[in-house]
Amino acid sequence: MADVNDFTIAHITAAQARIAPHVHRTPVLTSRTLDARAGASVFLKAENFQRGGSFKVRGAMNCLATLPSGARARGVVAFSSGNHAQGVALAAQTFGVPATIVMPTDAPRTKVAGTESYGARIVYYDRQHEDREAIAYRLAEERGATVIPPYDHYAVMAGQGTAALELLAEVGWLDALLVPVGGGGLLSGCATVAKTWFPDMAIYGVEAELAQDTYQSVRAGRRISISPPATIADGMRNLAPGKLTFPIIQQTVTDILLVSEDEIRAAVSFLLTRLKIAVEPTGAVGVAALLAGKVPVQGKRVGVMLSGGNLDAQQLIDCLNC
Repeated sequence: MADVNDFTIAHITAAQARIAPHVHRTPVLTSRTLDARAGASVFLKAENFQRGGSFKVRGAMNCLATLPSGARARGVVAFSSGNHAQGVALAAQTFGVPATIVMPTDAPRTKVAGTESYGARIVYYDRQHEDREAIAYRLAEERGATVIPPYDHYAVMAGQGTAALELLAEVGWLDALLVPVGGGGLLSGCATVAKTWFPDMAIYGVEAELAQDTYQSVRAGRRISISPPATIADGMRNLAPGKLTFPIIQQTVTDILLVSEDEIRAAVSFLLTRLKIAVEPTGAVGVAALLAGKVPVQGKRVGVMLSGGNLDAQQLIDCLNC
């Protein structure tokens, strides 16, 4: 089983040096209105301004950067509903690597278009009846390509953790950090940084109520699989936390918080109308938890990862009409 000693801040600092020429150092935003609503001093790490529109490019760039030249020539394969797809496609374009992405037929059109724009080939699958991972590994075996998983890979996790390195270097001590959790790559990377620098910091993963695989897994003490969830937070539609990410989450994360679909929509609307920034539903769950009073942060300094901004027009309309 993976352990915190298998994955350390040294992996993340090495990743930061490796990917720095290829990713943005995203801004940290504040809002007096949000502070008043939350009763806290809130610092938003705006990965919606990242290349490719989300934090996912960090892990993808780190993974591609560590591939030997022979493996690069044979190409890479990834499976994703959108943000990891775009991250891998962009990283592959950067390093001149052929990329094939396995995407669900119901993936947001904005994310499909973004993936195609970086030159990747897309292979579609039916989320309800087919196994995306099996398809990806079959394609990779046929072509001698390398699979780049969306979260369950140390190089990917290290790249994602660089977002927390930047945030904490800029704002210093935080009482709490809220991070969206899908498969757990961002959460495990960020929690590793936070607990190394500030061992007393409270770390919260935030998950959609309809996609609570990590919430259930933490409480059961083992990885739980769920049925395909129909949440607006499409980045949280995985069925179980990762084999590598989950043990790190168990050992570093204070709790997993759940937010409803309406709370997610309200957070997307709040961020657009009050802060004038477009954040996708998955990326807005931390703010949703704050606005709904799901975490005791009154009078404290709180960091929130806004993990991405790749929302399509229909999602935006849905959120603004909530």
